[in-house]
Amino acid sequence: MKNAAKAYFERKWNREDMKNPDEIPLRAHESLKRVYLTLFCAMLTATFGSILHLIWEAGGLFTVLSSVASLLCLYLTSPWSVKKRVLLLMIAAFSFGASIGIFTNYLFEIDQDIVVSILSAAAIGFGTFWFGALLSRLRAILYTGCLLHSHAFMLSWLVITSDMIFVGDTVQWTLKVFAVLAMFMGYFVIYSQEIVYNSLSEDVNFVNCTFTVFFNLPAIVVHVAQLELIEVTKHFRQS
Repeated sequence: MKNAAKAYFERKWNREDMKNPDEIPLRAHESLKRVYLTLFCAMLTATFGSILHLIWEAGGLFTVLSSVASLLCLYLTSPWSVKKRVLLLMIAAFSFGASIGIFTNYLFEIDQDIVVSILSAAAIGFGTFWFGALLSRLRAILYTGCLLHSHAFMLSWLVITSDMIFVGDTVQWTLKVFAVLAMFMGYFVIYSQEIVYNSLSEDVNFVNCTFTVFFNLPAIVVHVAQLELIEVTKHFRQS
């Protein structure tokens, strides 16, 4: 258990790797585009499932079991069966989108239309990065440009849908949802750099990255905090 926890939080990249302004290598860029496209399609599929639950209450025990079964089959499927894994991922994403509203409403009293708005805004954010990756390999354009554009697009979408969704404290709810999505997209830039770093030495499984973008969040945040703490300590000692 201790070794597993150590392996989870251990990251090989350092602060200099994250600040590297060079053009993304072609192999790493291809991996990045696949990851972006897979995330965008998965989030779009989840949004579609969530919309069906909003309109026809499609979510229920069947979609919950379907989501679990799809994830289990995905785990047991060989990494070389790419098309089958992608299909299972989309089934799991659709079932998740149709089911998540049941839990958010029961646990947090969040209405289904708010869930649809959040998922669709996240899909817009991932789609912005994918489109940016199609246009450029420059990190400054891809990361900074796509981050700013994704923030603008997501905020615009939330403002457009806020009048139809949020009742009462419209501005407050919109800003809260946007703040969470904006911070996640900031983390997504760091995660993208990790994909680039890993793809230089190994093959990146773009289907698995759809899950690790969420599961690795604590480990990456802790690693970044450690790097920044080391940098601040060095600067303090030199001064």
